Amino acid sequence: MKYIGIVVAMDEEMQEILKLMESTETKQVYDLKFIIGKIKNKNCVIVKSGVGKVNAARTTQILIDNFELEFVINTGVAGAINHLLNIGDVVIAKHVVQHDFDITAFGHSKGYITGVGEKIICNRELVEEFEKMLKNIEERIYNIKIGIVASGDIFCTQIDMKNKINAKFNADVVDMECASVGQVCYLDNIPFISVRCISDIPNGNNQNTYDENLKLASKRCANIISEFLKLH
Repeated sequence: MKYIGIVVAMDEEMQEILKLMESTETKQVYDLKFIIGKIKNKNCVIVKSGVGKVNAARTTQILIDNFELEFVINTGVAGAINHLLNIGDVVIAKHVVQHDFDITAFGHSKGYITGVGEKIICNRELVEEFEKMLKNIEERIYNIKIGIVASGDIFCTQIDMKNKINAKFNADVVDMECASVGQVCYLDNIPFISVRCISDIPNGNNQNTYDENLKLASKRCANIISEFLKLH
């Protein structure tokens, strides 16, 4: 049996997706709890990695090692660095980058990863399916954009950093896990896609905004994934 793997970083993100799951059971591997069930009659397994690229990469590899997967979705909240995006807007990644990966001393561009390249392309068929799904969502009070997610092991709060990441990578949002999940999937030849909802906008004080909007953004991600799986 093949599963759709869903990787989240935090409990709030996980709980919103679990509300949509039926017939759940749990499998524990090391300290990780994999929740198995169905969303829209699709076999799914969801796991919480913890925050940061190493946690996310480790969890994704364990997921891949223990389940036969159709593809992997990484989902959760993110900070907007594209000035056209607002709290509650959603970005479906067409590709992901690691903005803090830096071997420019050896002549490579910022973000270039040996054996991977400057960016990790999300599965084109999955991206196209999301694009088709978006056309069916006629009424919404928020934007959904096919864009670029930049990941790094830092909660971005500074406006200067936000602007630099946006300018360098043409990225729409920043997070702390997505590109590491993508890298593991790329290396293991597993199709990958990411859904990120904006919880905050780096402005020097966005931690408060993040806390206020964490549940809203988590719920919106879960709803988008549910709509996608209904049509997949």
